[in-house]
Amino acid sequence: MTATAIATPATSSPLMPTYAPPPVTFVRGEGTQLWDVDGKRYLDFLSGLAVTSLGHSHPVVADALNAQARTLLHTSNLFGTVVGPEVATTIDELISGAATEPTAGQVFFCNSGAEANECAIKLARKWGGRGRHVVVSAYGSFHGRTLATLHATGQPAKHEVFWPLPEGFRHVAWCDADALEASLDPSVSAVLLEPVQGEGGVNSATAEYFAAVRRICDERGLLFMVDEVQTGFGRTGEWFGFQHFGVEPDVVTMAKALGNGVPIGACWARRDVAAAFVPGDHATTFGGTPLATAAARAVLAEMQRIDAPRLARAAGARLTERLSAVSGVKEVRGLGLLIAVELEASDGGPRDAKAVSDAALDAGLVVNAVTANALRLAPPLNVSDDEIDEAVAILATVMAGEGRA
Repeated sequence: MTATAIATPATSSPLMPTYAPPPVTFVRGEGTQLWDVDGKRYLDFLSGLAVTSLGHSHPVVADALNAQARTLLHTSNLFGTVVGPEVATTIDELISGAATEPTAGQVFFCNSGAEANECAIKLARKWGGRGRHVVVSAYGSFHGRTLATLHATGQPAKHEVFWPLPEGFRHVAWCDADALEASLDPSVSAVLLEPVQGEGGVNSATAEYFAAVRRICDERGLLFMVDEVQTGFGRTGEWFGFQHFGVEPDVVTMAKALGNGVPIGACWARRDVAAAFVPGDHATTFGGTPLATAAARAVLAEMQRIDAPRLARAAGARLTERLSAVSGVKEVRGLGLLIAVELEASDGGPRDAKAVSDAALDAGLVVNAVTANALRLAPPLNVSDDEIDEAVAILATVMAGEGRA
């Protein structure tokens, strides 16, 4: 038994201690609302970490799951199914900006954002060839918790206890094209960036930065891979975050909102890049299962019907305006409905984002502390004006009396 294991206190939970004990247990959700085991109502302004972008228990998604569960759940990817190619075509159209024939890109379905990034990393290595395998990402980034995606994540504190990590990853300063270019050598095959660093504190890239990265990748013959796991599918006010910046990536990864709570991820690549893979290079047992893709098909159709990016832009503008007027708020940043609220110091000491988020939860509002001094808000894209006003009022009350270190 290791020293770490000896030092770990025993608990009665049957679950591994990878998360802190939950402060609340939820049993039901509808739209932007959640209810706990005691029947208390909450406004969910986190959406399960930007997942339930259509809100909880959306009837269109529920009906699609019910119908598919009674039709076909699983065959394995040794055989074809009907729904997956339909969803892949829609994803390609949303990334490419218009329907194309033949498709501009191809899709690999998986079960999570980390798996989508694993696919992208393997594709970059296969495309680059032996000796040209390094992926460059940014400090402050987050790309997953598998060993490879953990090393791609630009947060060294998260690496420490898991060394040795897989080789082939390099990190540079965020939003610094000169630092990126200086880091490149013949071993590099790809650059992997988020349009907005979600877990890193909701830090948005700029059009100038993404344009410079695209130019550098073109000049050096590198893949520009964009991690849209948290930003994809309308969250930022465009279908994908990179579309704010006027660039075309070579590879795009996604998950979270694609299933509105049903586990599904995907990696899209330009058709000529995807051609680096041949049968046997990459696989998944459950990726693209009919149940998950049926949910995704329903999600995408509903998002298109309501014009989810437009809703995110409008709701994001309202939420940002009202949050900016709250006493104790230093800055509101982000794109669309992926927002960080930076807290200013007060007479009683520095604001502690964890204390504020805990107090907000007690008051019936779900947000989270994305950094020591900032809250993250990511409500459903179809959140109502009244719900925005209620959430801001809760936060204003909390800020008036809670959250000092």
